[in-house]
Amino acid sequence: MFRRTVLASLLAFASVGAVAAPVTYTLDPTHTDVLFTWNHLGFSNPTGHLGKADGTLVYDAADPTRSSVQVTLPLDGLDTHVVKLDEHLKKDEFLDAAKYPTITFKSTKVEVVGTGKFKVTGDLTLRGVTKPVVLDATLNGAGPHPMKKVPAIGFDATTTIKRSEFGMGAYVPNISDELTVRITTEALGPKAG
Repeated sequence: MFRRTVLASLLAFASVGAVAAPVTYTLDPTHTDVLFTWNHLGFSNPTGHLGKADGTLVYDAADPTRSSVQVTLPLDGLDTHVVKLDEHLKKDEFLDAAKYPTITFKSTKVEVVGTGKFKVTGDLTLRGVTKPVVLDATLNGAGPHPMKKVPAIGFDATTTIKRSEFGMGAYVPNISDELTVRITTEALGPKAG
C-alpha cells in the first residue's frame, strides 16, 4: 500500500511538473511576418515587410508572466515591393543597414490582460538605439502541429513606434513619424523524445 501511495504521488508530481514546464519554441521564418506601415504625405499608407525572422519564444501556459521572446530581424529581409524604396530605406538617412544590419527585440516583462491577451514589454534595438516598446499580443493557438508533428504556437501582436526616437526623423511630418507595426508569428517546439 505504501509503495502504491508513493508511486501515485511521484506520478502526480511528475505530471504537474510536465504541465507547468515552460516550452521553448523556435520562430518559423516562413510563417512569421513583421509588417510596418507609415503615412506618405497624407495620401497613402505604404507597407514594408521584414522577413527572415530568427528567434525563440518561451511560453509558460501555467504562468504566462514567466514567458519571454527574443527576435532578430536581418535588414536584408526588408521588402516594400519597390526595389528603389528598399535601397533608400537601407541608407544611413533611415535604417543605415550597412552599419546596423539587424533589428532586435528582447522581452523584459509579460502581463496577462485577458484570456489569451498579453502586454509584452521589451527592448527594441533599431539603428543602434534601444528603447522600450510594448506589444499588444494575442494567442492565436497552441497545440500539436498537424504536419510537423511537434508542438506549435502562434501569436499576433501590434505596436506603434516613433521612428525619430531611433534617429530616423527625415521628412517628418510629411512622412509620418509613427510607424504602425503588425506581427504574426508561428513557432515550433522540440520533437518528442
